[in-house]
Parts: sequence; C-alpha cells; structure tokens
Amino acid sequence: MSKDMSYSGVMGRKNEIMKQAVGIDYGNFESEGIAFGYDEMMHKTGYSLQEIQKTQKETGIGNTPILELKNITELARKFAPKGKGARIFIKDEASNPSGSYKARRAATSVYHAKKNGYKGVIAATSGNYGAAVASQAAMLGLKCIIIQECYDSRGVGQPEIVEKARKCEAYGAEVLQLTVGPELFYTFLKLLEETGYFNASLYTPFGIAGVETLGYELAMQFRELEGRDPDVVVATNAGGGNLTGTARGLIKAGAENVEMIGASVNLKGLHMASDTQFNKKSFTTGHTGFGIPFATWPDRSDVPRSAARPLRYMDRYVTVNQGEVFYMTEALAQLEGLERGPAGNTSLAAAFSLAQELDEDKIIVVQETEYTGAGKHIQPQLSFAKENGVKIEVGNPTDEIPGENIILPKDPSYIKARDLDLNKIKKSYIKNCISNNESVEVKEIDLEFLANDTKSSVEFVKSVLDELNVKY
Repeated sequence: MSKDMSYSGVMGRKNEIMKQAVGIDYGNFESEGIAFGYDEMMHKTGYSLQEIQKTQKETGIGNTPILELKNITELARKFAPKGKGARIFIKDEASNPSGSYKARRAATSVYHAKKNGYKGVIAATSGNYGAAVASQAAMLGLKCIIIQECYDSRGVGQPEIVEKARKCEAYGAEVLQLTVGPELFYTFLKLLEETGYFNASLYTPFGIAGVETLGYELAMQFRELEGRDPDVVVATNAGGGNLTGTARGLIKAGAENVEMIGASVNLKGLHMASDTQFNKKSFTTGHTGFGIPFATWPDRSDVPRSAARPLRYMDRYVTVNQGEVFYMTEALAQLEGLERGPAGNTSLAAAFSLAQELDEDKIIVVQETEYTGAGKHIQPQLSFAKENGVKIEVGNPTDEIPGENIILPKDPSYIKARDLDLNKIKKSYIKNCISNNESVEVKEIDLEFLANDTKSSVEFVKSVLDELNVKY
C-alpha cells in the first residue's frame, strides 16, 4: 500500500520519520512528567570532547584565532566613564572551512551520518548552517540537500539567503528554495522519508556537542594569552545552540565563573512566518524572532527534544537594533581591517556597549565571527530594505521600529545594549511547559528539571507555578 503523502499524512508520521533519520530514540530519555533526561541524552548520544576535537581537526575546523580589537576598545573608552571600558576580543570563527562557527555544528552530525552508513544528509536552514553541512558533506563524500525558506509569495528572495544558497551550491549541495510558510517542515519530512538521508538538524546532541569545542578552546586560548579566563562572553542568540554549546564547552574547561550573555537583534513586532513581513527584516538569524520563541519553548524545533536550551546557561540577555549592527559591521572593517558578516557583529555591537560598563582591566569576548559575501554586505541589505518600504535614517536607534525604519547611529555613543527581563522569559518557558503538559501532575523531579532548565531555583519555579495556580 502506498503511503499517504498529503500534508496531514506526512505530519502524522513525523516522529517515526525523525527517529529513522536521526537514529535517536528520544523516548529513552522521557519521564512521565515535564522532565526529561537532558544530561543523560547529551552523554549517551554524543561524542566525547576529545573525539569531536579529533574529527573536527581532520576537516580543518577549530583552533580559530583570538584577536584583540584594540581600536574598537579605544573607541568604546571614549564614551565610557573614567576607568571603564573593558578590552574587547573576538574569536574569529570565519576562518573555519565554510566561514562560520556552524562548521563545528555540522562536522559532528555529518561525521555521525557517515559512520552510521547514511548516503546523504539533509538540513532545513536559510543560514550559515547550510553551507557548513554542504562543506562537511563534500569532504566526507556524502550527498547533501539544503532546504531554504527563501522567498515571499511574490517570488522575492532576501539577498543574504540567496547568497547562502550560492555558497551551498558551490560545495555541491542541491538547494531547494521555498516560500515562507508551513511547507518547509512538510518538504523536509517528505525528503527525509523518500531519501533515507540523515537529518543533520541544528538541534540534535551531535550539533550542540560540536560547538562545545569552541567554548573549551576559547578558555584554553585565554589562559595561554592572558593567564586567565575572560570575564564575559557574548554570544549571538537565535535558536540557542550557539550559546548552549559555547557555555557547555567553557564549563568543561572549568571556566564556570565566566558571565554568559546572549545578544539578539531586536525585531519585535515582525512575525517570522508572515509572508508580508518576511522581507521587512534585514537579519535572517540572531534576532528576537527566533531568540525569544526558542528560549521560551526550545522543543519547537525539528526534533522531539532540542539539545539547545539557552536558559540553562544564560546569565543575561540583551538586544541591539539593526542600525547599530550595520554601524559596527562598518566599524570593524574600517577600524580593525576585518570584514565580517552581520551575525557575529550582533554580539559585537552588544559588546561595544557592555564594555563601557566594565572596568578597563576586564575582558569581554565576542565568541564568533562569520564570513561575508555579496548578499551579506551593508549596501545590498540597506538597498533591499528601501525597496521594501523601510526608511533608512541617521539618528537615535532607540527610535527604530522594525519593519518601518532602520536608524544608523548618529555617533558611537548611541549604541546601547538593552536588557531583556530574563525572569520574564523564564516564566514564559515554565508556563509553556505547563500548557504543553496539561494532564501531568507536577512532581519533585519536574521542579528540579525546570529549575535546571531556567538556571534558577526550585523556589523560583514554585513561585511561578503559584502565579499560574498550578499544584505541585
């Protein structure tokens, strides 16, 4: 009998398809309640840090340089109170084979696929991850399909996504470009079932464990360079894997006192799945349209349980505006001679502001950079924004309204990292856990899990449950 290939038919088989395509039985880590064995899942399905370092080295990944941004630090100190202005460093992940830290994330997944006899890999991504998977697949001799959400219903594609499609194709991948909407996940599942390829998801333990080498490496490099760990690490935050993997690597290096700050571009008010708003944004990753939903419900991803759980590791969460990131992208190029793409410069814009809060002897690190290319440059992005009715202005970025205008700062003093209420985000996550498990009685194991998953305490979790009138 032929399988039902309708939307409802394929979606109805998603757990079965995923299990076959990832090779993980997530049921082994489930409890009867809200909790699941996160640490057990990461331990039993991943590889050791040493194994990952070895396999990444074989494909030219890792040992990326640490660069001190002396000129940008000096600029920050001009606007900082006396004695303030931490030294700003970046870890230059653009030197990885595919041009971003995502090479680390892809390497472990593609290696695992090869080891387990899969003939190819599939990834659903409009970002740098597609190029990373395609690059690693080419090195290991596997077929590769990348599925992108690229166009609105007019057939207009974002310059940055189109640029990344070109990069994927250059590595020999087949790229399927879709319009925004629910067809992405359906097409993804359908292809996984038809091809029998491996699901190189961003959110498996393989993908997150691959980023742990970044955090570990960062700590070891600073001990060699400066004789100590950095004080603050800033990670651009979207789906949470970047921050999660980096933080886990720092912890494995014993750098447990490093403050971990997430940074996202403020796209409040824009809906990522809206056809009319899809081309109103100038950033395809590292923004609040992913950062907030994935923080408040990580398991919305393409696997039953996401290994990217940023609230477990985040000490602070800040946003910057689009105009500020464009400004810092140009500052990095003109002051430091480093031309890099917008995603890493999101955390750089935040670090520029945050450095002004810290003493001069402190160290703040932007933990990744990314390659740049035709569609990622400032001019095509701003030109595209104009074509889509977005005004380009110079002034105070605080007045920026996503989808309506992009305000480039009048001068560097206008660049400000704005704190999000992390407790509010944690409360939203706990609320989502309850609403997605309405028939479940909250037990002690669930309280402890929620405390760990929000880097809080059982008392905090209980206070949230009291507000929700949930018994425990």
